Order: sequence, then C-alpha cells, then structure tokens
Amino acid sequence: MPTERQHPGSPAAADPDLWQQAGIVTAASAAGSGRSGPTGAQSSLPGVLSGVPVAVLIIDRTASSVVYANPAAVELAGNVRLPVDVDTWGASAGLTDLSGDPLASTTGPLSTVAQGRPVAGEAVRLAPGRSTEEQRADAAGPGGQDDSLLWVTGFPLSEDGSEQQLSLVVFLNHDPPHEVVDPEAYLQALRERAVLATDTAFTITDPRRPDNPLIWVNPSFTRVTGYEAAEVIGRNCRFLQGSATEAGAVEEIRAGIAEQRTVTTTLLNYRKDGTAFWNQLSVSPVFDGDGELVSFVGVQTDVTERVRVEHEREAAFAAEQAARQEAELARAVAEQARRDAEQAQGEAERAQSRLALMAEATSSLIATLDMDELLDRLADLCVPRLADWVYVTVLDDYGDIHGAVARHRDGREADLQLFTDLHVLHLPAESPSRRSMTSSAPVLLADVTPEIIERAITSIGAREVFHRLGGSSVLTVPMVARRRTLGAIALVRSPGGPAFTQSDVDLAADLAGRAALAIDNVRLYQREHSVADTLQRSLLPVLPEVPGIESAAHYVSASTAADVGGDFYDLLHLPDGSIGIVVGDVVGHDVAAAAAMGHLRGLLRACIWDAEDPDPGSVLARVDRLVQGLQVASLATMVYARAVPPSAPGAPWRVHVANAGHPPALLRSPDGGVRVLEEITGMLVGVDVTTHRGTVVLDVPPGTTLVAYTDGLIEHPGADMDEGIHELYERVAGAPVGAGPRELCDVAVSGALDHRDDVAVLAVRFG
Repeated sequence: MPTERQHPGSPAAADPDLWQQAGIVTAASAAGSGRSGPTGAQSSLPGVLSGVPVAVLIIDRTASSVVYANPAAVELAGNVRLPVDVDTWGASAGLTDLSGDPLASTTGPLSTVAQGRPVAGEAVRLAPGRSTEEQRADAAGPGGQDDSLLWVTGFPLSEDGSEQQLSLVVFLNHDPPHEVVDPEAYLQALRERAVLATDTAFTITDPRRPDNPLIWVNPSFTRVTGYEAAEVIGRNCRFLQGSATEAGAVEEIRAGIAEQRTVTTTLLNYRKDGTAFWNQLSVSPVFDGDGELVSFVGVQTDVTERVRVEHEREAAFAAEQAARQEAELARAVAEQARRDAEQAQGEAERAQSRLALMAEATSSLIATLDMDELLDRLADLCVPRLADWVYVTVLDDYGDIHGAVARHRDGREADLQLFTDLHVLHLPAESPSRRSMTSSAPVLLADVTPEIIERAITSIGAREVFHRLGGSSVLTVPMVARRRTLGAIALVRSPGGPAFTQSDVDLAADLAGRAALAIDNVRLYQREHSVADTLQRSLLPVLPEVPGIESAAHYVSASTAADVGGDFYDLLHLPDGSIGIVVGDVVGHDVAAAAAMGHLRGLLRACIWDAEDPDPGSVLARVDRLVQGLQVASLATMVYARAVPPSAPGAPWRVHVANAGHPPALLRSPDGGVRVLEEITGMLVGVDVTTHRGTVVLDVPPGTTLVAYTDGLIEHPGADMDEGIHELYERVAGAPVGAGPRELCDVAVSGALDHRDDVAVLAVRFG
C-alpha cells in the first residue's frame, strides 16, 4: 500500500543490518548454505489469511534481486538458489501478464517493487510446470486452461538512503472456477483479497534478546493496535493482552515459542485505547544458515468481525439447538399433555358413566316398593353395563337364602333358572357370593380357573351350566345396609372380555350399597304395611248385614307409610231397631290420627248404643264432652244419621241427621235425583263443649240412598270446596237409575284425587 512506503521509526531505517539480524537469508547466506530460504520454510505456512495460499518474497532493491522466499514462494519458483534476479525468479515461477506475455523487466510488478515503488495490487498469470521463459510465454496465452491468477502486492521495508534497501512482496493465489462467467467480477474478488493481504500486520521479534522483544513492526500493526512503532520496539508483545485474554491461547503461544515451532491461534487482544479486538496470530521461527534460531516472524490479522460472525453463528446455532430442544421438550410436553388429557378424559368419562349409573340406580331402585320388581331392576342395571351376566342372592332376617334373580345379556332364561336352582339357592362356603356375604367384603376373581370353579361350584350340573353360560372373571360384592348383610351381587364376564379390575370393584360396591338400602327400605315398608293392614282391619270393620238396607264403603289413605288415617265410617244396627250411620274425620293423616280415630270411634259407638236420648244432636254433644274430657282427640268432624225403618211396607223411612262441621251428605232418590243436605250444619268436635247441634228429620221413600264422605273427596289445590261438592254432586247424579251403594261409591271416587288427605265414603240404600 502507498502509505507503507514511508515508515518513520522503522527498525529497518535505524538498523541497516536488521534483516541479517532477523535471520533473513541474503545472497551470501543462501549461497553458503545452498538453501533457498530459512529452515523455517519447512514449517507450514500460517493460516492467518483464512486459508488462502500466500507467497512472500524479500527483494534487495540495490541489486534488484530476491534474497528471501518463504516456503509458498519456493513452491512457486522451484529449487532456485538465492539471491536471484527478480525477472529470473518470475520466469522460474512461470509468471506472465494477463495477456500471457513475459513480465516486463521495467514495468512488471516485481520490477516496480524492486525499484522502490509500491504495488497496491496487480494481477498476473501463473503457468506452473514450464521450465523456461520461452515455454511459459508460448503456453500461457489468454484463456489457457492450466493457468492460475496471482495478485501481487508489494511495498518498501526501508527508507531511501538506508544502507540496505529492502521491499516485501506478497502473492495471493486464487484458483479460478471451472468457467469464469464475469471476468471483471473475478478480478475484483482478487483485488479484495490483495487488500486483505496489505492490511496484514507483520512483526519480528529477537529471541536472542531478553524477553524476546519486538524489533520491527509494519504500519498495519500500528494501525490495528493504535501503538506507534517507537512505543512497542523493545517490548514483548504480551502488552496486547488483557484481563479477558484466554490463558489457554497465551499458553499455546508460549509453548510454540519454547519448542521453536510455528503456532497459530486466535485470542482477544486490546488496542492502545483499551478497545478489544480478536487477533488471529501466527508466529513462525526463523533460522540462520547454520540452523540457529535468530528471530520469530509474526503475522497478525484483525478478525473481530469474523469472530463476531462466528459467535453470532454459534449463538444462532445454540439458539437453534435450544429452540429445537425447546420444541422437542414442548412436543414432549404436548404429547404428555395429550396423553394426560386423554387419560383425564377417559377418567372423566368413566366418572360420568359411573355417576350416570348411580343416578339411574337411585331413581330406579327407590321407585318401587315391590321386592321382586326391585331385584329385576337391579339385574337390569348390571347387565350388560357391568357384566355379561349376573345373579343376585337375597338373605332373609335369619341369614338364610330367601330368593335370587339372574340375568344374561343374551337371555338364556332356561340355563339361568337351572343354575339358580342348582347353585345360587344352595351356595357352598367357597363360592364367591357366600364369601362376600360372610366377610361383608368384595371378592375379585380376575381369572377363573378350573380349580376355582371346582371349589366354588360343588354341583356337577351347575358347573356344566356355568360353562355354557360362559365365565372367565367373577366379581362379587355384598349388599350391606344398616349394619346388616342383606345378600350379594355376583357379576360374571365371559371369555374374550376384559377382566374385572379394582375400579370395577369400587363401582360395584357403590351400586351394591344403594341396592341394599333400597332392599332394606322395601322390607321396612312391607313390615309397616303389614302392621297398618292389621290396624286398618281393626279400625275399619266390615259393614254388617242389616235387614232392610244395602250398604257399601270405600277408604283411601293419604299416608305413604301405612294404609291408615284419621277418616272413619261405621254402620250400627241399634237395639231399638234403628240404624246408626256415621262418617267422621280426625285431624291428621298418619298412624297417630288413626289411633285417635280408633278411640273416637269407640266412644261414639258407646254413646250411640247406650244413649238415653237417641237424638243425633244430643249424641254428638255427649261425644264432644267425652273427647274433650278424656283428651281422646284434638279436633274431629263427623255426620251422624239415625234411620228409623217404616212402620208399614211402602211407608217412608224417617232419617234423623246431625252434623259436627262435616261436609254435607247427599241423598239420591230412587229416580236418580240428588239432594245436598246443606242445611244441616254444626260446630266440629273438640272446640266448645257447650255447643248445641240441631237435628234435622227427613222422610225418605224406599230406594233412597244416603251418601256420606270425608273432605278428602272434594278438596283440590286452588279450588273452592263448593266446587268439589258440585263435582261430586254431578258424578252421583250421573250414575244410572237404580245404581246400588257399591256403584255409587265407585262413582264418587272416580274423580281426580290429590291424595293429600284420607278419603272415606259410605253409601246406604234404604229398602
């Protein structure tokens, strides 16, 4: 480069024997040793310039001769003894201009450098393998297929007037592509490489002096580092190091110098202003003609940008690797999340199915109070959702098998009935169902073996039926409610299906618990129903057969616990020949009301049967006094009619009627006409013992029917009682002419009943 021509303070200007001291082979030393360069030429060329082959010459401008050639330059020119004329060296190397002509001795790049002028970059051709100038000139024409291009850069190493006039020449080699599409672009690329070479820093150190100091640096060194030559000459170049300089790289350089071998490395150095830069450094030993180490030549290049790009590339690669790892991790996490979601979905679906089954079981099992229907519903819940077939065993209060029900997904009623008769109703101690009922714990047989079947089923016939029905996995769960074992559910799955698991055990146990509670509730209801039936028989007697009349009664209880309530009716054939007709209602709709009604009915019968005054109003007054005095019942309503038979055939019946707050009775004449006895009213029993109730006397023709009832027959939510009475009136009036008491009772209760109150109806037809 032109700026390198003048280098004030250069050691070459201060010491004309610099290159002799540095070990550069001059004409004399080369002639004496017979070598074309220093022993260091045997070392590999430093890879400072990114692997581009570099040939270096030192030219003595005084003699216009080449006095030093590095190994790469030796490879270009062959075994040429130094010193040698620059033109001769160029011819030996096979250098021509771009047209293929030999380099001019006055204007060629080597001659220009030998004349002390710089060459900033000039392209020449290299035709290797040709031994004479004439051969190279003849063969190296334009477009020659064997030619390569070199880019020549040169500049003076010493100032004019120095005793020894030296210049440095650098050749950049670039193998052309197979086909050069754009020659101008190709030349421009070579020019850029030449510029790179001229920007390379060169240093020389003297290992014979203490601490191996610098004895020469070129202008590029001062430009790159910011240090002037006078500031660094005489110092070891470690001053470029700093706190972040890698110790390993420093140790590598130190070891190479100690071993007198070429070392190349990249390390972080610092400029004079403290800024850091990445320095690619190659240090090569230089030996004299006797093989003695005389200097080290350092070649330095600022590769900060390249290192930055490499770091960015490494960072990008690391980021890519991290991103890939994160992507892999994310994919793994997503896959695990998908599996977890599928598992959660499966568990949710199973939980939902279980909840649906339990909800259906609850609603289905509590919807009936019949034991046989309950067991049938339980079997339907189990098959086919839980098993291929099932048999349910029920124990009685003494722990004996009371009954069983079985179900198969394919029907198989005959085989199921035979299996039930031979095995289920006679369970041995080793059978899973018996073991569950004995231990009150589930029994899981995931794999049913022939040995298990032989122990569990003692009947040979039952074993044969079991094999026909098919069973490879069995699960039995006890039905336990209120600390009592009521039976067991045996679930069986056929071969080819999945075996029962712990999840199935939990589900079946839950179902068995609900089934047991439903079974126990049915039994409790049946017990209460039996008690209620017995009580009802005692409180609602069979109507007696009384000469001259026909009668019928109907009773419906509002209680869900027992078929009894507070409503009652009675028909008495009195000692004087008259007939007592009573319909009453004690407040309440349960067993307590029924008990109070029983006491009240007993008092009423006594008052009617042994009445000093048979007048119905007087009888009701006496009953009222006894009820309140004995505290038999809190409140009650009733209607009492005393019918006196006619004194002669065809004469009318005389009916005496009194009412204690009760709905009005109906009279239906033989022709079907209906009369509501609304004028007969009075205070209900249990309010005021001083209350007087009047008696109405009616003469009714034979064939007339008296219909008395309780308010449960006419009361409806949101409706007035008069509306209910009118509806009853319409139903009774609509009955066929000649309808008897039974038909009239049926017609009376044929309307819509809300079942919130007891209903009692008594119909008596006078003959």
